[in-house]
Amino acid sequence: MNILLKLPRLLRFLLIFIVSLTFLFVFMRIAFYLVYNDPSSPLVLSDFMKAMWLGMRFDLRMVVLMILPMFVLGGIKWLSPFRYDLARYGWLAYLSAVFAFYVMFYVFDFGHYAYLNTRLDFTAMRFLENAAISAEMVWESYPVLWILAGILLVNGLFIYLTNKLFLKVLHQSRPELTLLRGVAFGFGAFLVLLVAGYSKFSQYPLRWSEAAFSKHPFATQLTYNPIHYFFDTWKNGRVSYDEKTVKEYYPLIADYIGVQDKNASTLNYKREVRPLHPVGDTPNVVIVILESFASYKSSVSGNPVDPSPHFNELAKNGIYFKNYFTPATGTARSIYCTVTSLPDVELTGTSSRNPLIVNQHSIAQDFKGYEKAYFIGGSASWGNIRGMLNQSMDNLQLFEEDAYESPRTDVWGISDIDLFREANTALQTMKEPFFSIIQTSGNHRPYTIPDNSYGFKVRTDVSDSEVQKYGFHSVDEYNSFRFMDYSVGHFMELARQSDYYKNTIFVFWGDHGISASTGEHVTPGEGRSKLDLGALRVPFVIYSPLIKEPKVYDKVVSEMDALPTIASLANIKYTATTLGRDMFDESYDDRRFAFSITHSSNPLIGLIGEKYYYRTRADGTNASLYDIYSDDPLKDHSAENKELTKKMRDLTYGIFETSKYIPHFNKREELLK
Repeated sequence: MNILLKLPRLLRFLLIFIVSLTFLFVFMRIAFYLVYNDPSSPLVLSDFMKAMWLGMRFDLRMVVLMILPMFVLGGIKWLSPFRYDLARYGWLAYLSAVFAFYVMFYVFDFGHYAYLNTRLDFTAMRFLENAAISAEMVWESYPVLWILAGILLVNGLFIYLTNKLFLKVLHQSRPELTLLRGVAFGFGAFLVLLVAGYSKFSQYPLRWSEAAFSKHPFATQLTYNPIHYFFDTWKNGRVSYDEKTVKEYYPLIADYIGVQDKNASTLNYKREVRPLHPVGDTPNVVIVILESFASYKSSVSGNPVDPSPHFNELAKNGIYFKNYFTPATGTARSIYCTVTSLPDVELTGTSSRNPLIVNQHSIAQDFKGYEKAYFIGGSASWGNIRGMLNQSMDNLQLFEEDAYESPRTDVWGISDIDLFREANTALQTMKEPFFSIIQTSGNHRPYTIPDNSYGFKVRTDVSDSEVQKYGFHSVDEYNSFRFMDYSVGHFMELARQSDYYKNTIFVFWGDHGISASTGEHVTPGEGRSKLDLGALRVPFVIYSPLIKEPKVYDKVVSEMDALPTIASLANIKYTATTLGRDMFDESYDDRRFAFSITHSSNPLIGLIGEKYYYRTRADGTNASLYDIYSDDPLKDHSAENKELTKKMRDLTYGIFETSKYIPHFNKREELLK
């Protein structure tokens, strides 16, 4: 207490208030556990302790947000609660109002969980659409009067205790502070609040995805703070799909993806798929997702500045798909598409940031008996992909910057070449078979080449103007692209020396392309000022000692098709519930297309075919059919191709509407019922 008396009275009050209210929220979390824990499926102690620890940090953040206005303004003479009674009453009213707001969230959260077995999120707003019915249901289901009495009692007790704390601190001695000590106390308190609110000593703050650390669903539910979680789901919480529209497109989509048991009433998209083209019994799988690896930039496109000779060598000796497209630009959207076999059609934020749809069934779950690992050079908190990965892959080992011995190079974590070296070391210790994903991130500004680059040599004999002819913004970007390719070659050299190599399928593709002026070595439609296909077309290469005959495919395929194809190669029978299809399945070759979306409030959606690209705004405006290989790619060909235009239009909207619907009904636990 003597130490507290040396603090300014405002800081003294706030310290006691923060600690007390945080402990109250922790007590509420314990109460939640005691009420809703399922004794038949108890949490292990480690999951319980981690849920409580993370949950307390979420709780602390909410308390910090609550007292922030008082911290900022309470030191002003005329607003000090310890100088003027009117100011004290004002702050008491403010704190009581916020506390009452928080209490209502806790009450509704408890009731919501009792009713639906899930924490309160923004979709609960749908109950307000039928407010009278919802109110009657609440009245008939819960002891409303007793609950109201409890709310009034708790709020009354809060007002009484908070006012008593104000008066206690007011009557304590006021320390004599010099200006310097006052500034020091204020700055120190600011740093403490900043750390408490940020809640992590890392590049990214504590985010909701941290709660998805366990496969036990109740561990995640226990971790959430109800207010924090509600507002985390606010921006993505609206149910954006139109079920009537989805049902209209169901026959078309069901045929497109090969549903046998068609049911337009239940909207069944589930298929049990047997592998058609296995190259081994239980081979290992190593997926490498390369940052901004546009086809037009790479050597496989015939780029004259030859930026990726190592990747080109893999393509020549493996299976290369020339017309592989990602649905959109953006790495988080690409990872979501890879894991779920769905395009990311969220318009505000990305699907990986939406807590409501992060728990998805993935074909990766059907790799039974496989060890699973995900390697990223930086933090998996980026884009909130941590939650999506942990929820969608069983027993996943997630490797990120803190797990490596290699030094951090820049904002993206360790360098690509160190990432590959770390991954190779980890893979050699894994029990085979294993399924792993390596996600590079170094091909970004600031285009850092590490001091130890294991023999890579930066090219200085080219100019910015020379590389700009072929899609690169600068020599720095060009060398960064070359370094990413060199890292791939270095990784393959290491892999060939390992025991796992001979029974491993290596799959490489770019997470997305990038808009730029692409150069004369590719079609005009690739360029940013034309159809901008260069932002979506990336190379897709399968390389393995198990593959005896190299081959090049011209068929149009999508990133949605990646996992179904890999499962087929690995001899995995899998359950498909989304839109991906095996690239090698010839039964789909008469209807091969790739969906695209450019996100905005009125997104640009489209369908890429063998020759034509249909594109339109979501509201139906600016619809056109473009010839991809024409010298005049922006010319509209819809008038002379009415039947094809209608076909591609219907499929474009069918995929778009279905992709909004499926994530809300593709939760893994629902499919296990």
